[in-house]
Amino acid sequence: MSDDPETSTLSESYTEMTEVLLPNDTNTLGRALGGAVLHWMDMCGAIAAGRFANERVVTASLDHVDFISPIDLGEIAVLEAYVFDTGRTSMDVWVEVHAENPRVDEKRRTTSSFLTFVAIDDGGEPTPVPELVCEEQAAEELRDHARERRREQLERLTEQLD
Repeated sequence: MSDDPETSTLSESYTEMTEVLLPNDTNTLGRALGGAVLHWMDMCGAIAAGRFANERVVTASLDHVDFISPIDLGEIAVLEAYVFDTGRTSMDVWVEVHAENPRVDEKRRTTSSFLTFVAIDDGGEPTPVPELVCEEQAAEELRDHARERRREQLERLTEQLD
């Protein structure tokens, strides 16, 4: 944990979660239901944001999501999330999902999105979050990568609206 209660590090927020895709979370093709994947992403992102803020958090928004590759029955979904930007009471979190097939040692990217969470105090009101600090080069690179991806995504969405 950061020694300064006014700051928190990207590494403190980093969260990895795994899920085995079982029949209850599949469609008729034996692939992950989009809703199940979104639920996992929301949970992983909330854990990252809660670790960062040391508070309870609620989901404020989920940006555009593309399901670029399916997760098949029996595969392992690996989710990674971290806080890459903050506002006064909000945290922007990058969440990326990969599928692993351990039988053939295969890993592929399946989904990613940006989620925004708001820290909530004991009274249920938004509460300030710490300032983001990147304590090492690798953390700076993760932050910059997420910021660049979000900028690119916003540009693509803006072009579609024009």
